[in-house]
Amino acid sequence: MTAPEAESVRVRPGPPRRSEWRSQAPIVAVVAVGGALGATARYALTLAWPSPVGGFPWATFWTNVIGCAVIGVFMVLITDVWAAHRLVRPFFGTGVLGGFTTFSTYAVDIRRLVDAGHPRTGLAYLAATLFAALAAVWLASAAARLVLTRRQR
Repeated sequence: MTAPEAESVRVRPGPPRRSEWRSQAPIVAVVAVGGALGATARYALTLAWPSPVGGFPWATFWTNVIGCAVIGVFMVLITDVWAAHRLVRPFFGTGVLGGFTTFSTYAVDIRRLVDAGHPRTGLAYLAATLFAALAAVWLASAAARLVLTRRQR
């Protein structure tokens, strides 16, 4: 192509690209709404079951264990059973269950127990929560898969 020919060639622009924010805004919105719902449920549980000073924080412990079990079942359902809408996982998995489970409060509870002179309780809480949460997600996902395979027979 000579120089004059190159100047006469026009390139059509492609379709306008959707801005990054516009494509992420629905995800941010459903995570925020889900997080508010999950955090409200967690807060209600801690009000209903307060832990005494220096005592084992049972409400936070069971919140984290239950949340981990639910995420185990949820992930099996949305990966093995049905193709969920693109906003279901951010809403429920990240938002609701992320707001419901509270591993930051878990860390604060451990610190409070140690600072209040209960290091053994703090250590027991640290180990028990970690073990129970991991066991809950594994057992719940294994149980969900077992139920699903039996239903398919």
